[in-house]
Amino acid sequence: MQNAITWFDIPSTDFERAVTFYSTILDAPVRVQEFNGQTMGFFPMEGKEGVGGALMPPMENFKPSAQGTHVFFPVKDIDKAASKVEQAGGKIAVPKYMLPDVGWIVMILDTEGNSVGLHSPK
Repeated sequence: MQNAITWFDIPSTDFERAVTFYSTILDAPVRVQEFNGQTMGFFPMEGKEGVGGALMPPMENFKPSAQGTHVFFPVKDIDKAASKVEQAGGKIAVPKYMLPDVGWIVMILDTEGNSVGLHSPK
């Protein structure tokens, strides 16, 4: 097994707001397109072997939550990314901290109420 994770979906209550938020803090466009009749916002990924994910539009049985699974997004400059969170409508839940041998982490709440992490290597 190359990666423990192959795909993730993040729920939204306001899809366009969530696309704008993630495109802003990640400095990369979330690509909106139809897939199997469903509009989705695809996060950037490298090749077919990388881990990918999507923002999902509002769905009856898939609701944003701060108490569920955490997804961590890689960022080159964690201070720059974190500085954009509140300007883009999110909140810093846990300020930047260091995990030895892992790097810097900032936990945020996105515009939809999901708890996600930003990660930058040491």
